Amino acid sequence: MSDLRGDLVRLRARHEADVPILDTELHDDVALHARMGRRPWRPISPGTEASPYRVKEPRAEGASFSVVELACDTLAGTASLWDIDTHNRSAHIGIALRPAFRGKGLATDTVRVLCHYGFVVLGLHRIQIETLADNHPMIKAAEQAGFTKEGILRDAGWDTGGFVGEAVFGILVHEWTTA
Repeated sequence: MSDLRGDLVRLRARHEADVPILDTELHDDVALHARMGRRPWRPISPGTEASPYRVKEPRAEGASFSVVELACDTLAGTASLWDIDTHNRSAHIGIALRPAFRGKGLATDTVRVLCHYGFVVLGLHRIQIETLADNHPMIKAAEQAGFTKEGILRDAGWDTGGFVGEAVFGILVHEWTTA
């Protein structure tokens, strides 16, 4: 892997044209946002600075990307390494795919490309994924990308009216393979 490209996806900087699509298909999906967000869903106006997908200047604590499906060269979603800790050389993965791009193996490929970026480009030692314990597609993507399930945080996630467990997965640089 010579750049941020996998078998099915490539990661690139966010473009202004991506923002309205991501706002409509990801942010405006209240149920999805409730399951993936760390803050309660709030409506936003089109073109507002409040968009979680707005184009931002690079920062040391995180790296946000747009996910592009290679087969059709189309925006498929968003991916990030967040809470990058340069002292402990660790970070967390977050991804969200547009509805039309789910179930096609893009999540696993995106996780693998983020691992390449984290381990090869940033020199990280550990990458972690937290997801709701009933998020079977993300759990499958984590496992297929070589992550180890480290445990369940009981009632750690709020999902529109109730608490659910949060599954924690991790991978260390020496466990990661590019194969």
